[in-house]
Amino acid sequence: MAGSRRERILVTGGAGFIGTHTVVQLLKGGFKVSIIDNLGNAVEEAIHRVRKLVGPQLSQNLDFHLGDIRNKHDLEKLFSQNKFDAVIHFAGLKAVGESVAYPFRYFDNNLIGSINLYTIMEKYNCKKLVFSSSATVYGQPDKIPCVEDFQLKAMNPYGRTKLVLEDVARDIHRADPEWRIILLRYFNPVGAHESGMIGEDPKGIPNNLMPYIQQVAVGRLPELNVYGHDYPTRDGSAIRDYIHVMDLADGHVVALQKLLELKDIGCVAYNLGTGRGTSVLEMVAAFEKASGKKIPVKLCPRRPGDATEVYASTEKAEKELGWKAKYGIDEMSRDQWKWASQNPWGYQSKP
Repeated sequence: MAGSRRERILVTGGAGFIGTHTVVQLLKGGFKVSIIDNLGNAVEEAIHRVRKLVGPQLSQNLDFHLGDIRNKHDLEKLFSQNKFDAVIHFAGLKAVGESVAYPFRYFDNNLIGSINLYTIMEKYNCKKLVFSSSATVYGQPDKIPCVEDFQLKAMNPYGRTKLVLEDVARDIHRADPEWRIILLRYFNPVGAHESGMIGEDPKGIPNNLMPYIQQVAVGRLPELNVYGHDYPTRDGSAIRDYIHVMDLADGHVVALQKLLELKDIGCVAYNLGTGRGTSVLEMVAAFEKASGKKIPVKLCPRRPGDATEVYASTEKAEKELGWKAKYGIDEMSRDQWKWASQNPWGYQSKP
């Protein structure tokens, strides 16, 4: 565990799945952390768990602000009362299917919220940003693995918001080279903290595979819908690059350290994935093995906006950030099951 650092980091959406795990690693790394979250898809209990996890001493370095980045007044208040050295920006909506059905919701949350944030950062001279981007900016790539300099094209409104925000970041840096920005393109984050104390707890029916599997395993849902079983892949199901959320959290910490150390970093993108493709049905099998539970599967038609096969080239992050994913699908499933079995109803006791 590192000694105390002076830097204060603002984490938007810090009560969410990836946010909480990253905040744990930041606190353990000695950073001071402020979270702003509107709790639209998160709960305050998650932050209490983070405090418990890091212990009383480190949790003194954490403060939480209930606020919405779409509301400039909330941001203004926060920045006028704190001096932030950098921002890690997670806040936003993240479900492909939902974005196809409700595009305005995504433009409002992801675009307007982020532009507000960048405007206030500029005003208060906080020009270091780690942005939560996504592998969806590659669309259905012509070849795989996905390399950072591929042509970018999104296949759905969610992906388009991430792509527009990457472009915005590049434009901001061109206009003012003082900005230092790292765009982290995540592949599919799964798993949970090894303690089982924090994990993914989506509101409503989960949009992502692992929370859905876990809710079937604990009896909250009857079966798993697998969308697409006629893809040209080894078992007919779509192939993705699943990454353990703790590997992802560590990726943010090393990206942040690089931003703080390197003056002329510019605006640069890195993939965070394992570099290996795993099919949906292989992931189901790994979870069955970890949990000892049979997961009933219902094969459904493909969803609009879903790609056949996407996985990352991780060479650039390995070379420039010194970061590499440590965990495979067995550890992801083990930690996901520990979280699920200890918290069958997520952060709430049974409703």
